[in-house]
Amino acid sequence: MKFFNKMLRDEQGATAIEYGLIAALIAVAAITAMSSLGDTLGNTFNQVSDEMEGS
Repeated sequence: MKFFNKMLRDEQGATAIEYGLIAALIAVAAITAMSSLGDTLGNTFNQVSDEMEGS
C-alpha cells in the first residue's frame, strides 16, 4: 500500500510531461514564425530582383 501512496504523490512524471508539452508548443510557434518570415523574405528578394531588371 505504501508503494501506491508514494506513486500518487510523485509528481516527477507530470513535470516531465509538462516540459515536453511546452517544448512542443515552442517548436510549433517557431516553425510558424519561420515559415511566415521565409515567405516575406522571398517576396522581398523577388521584388528587389524585379526592380533591378527594370532599370
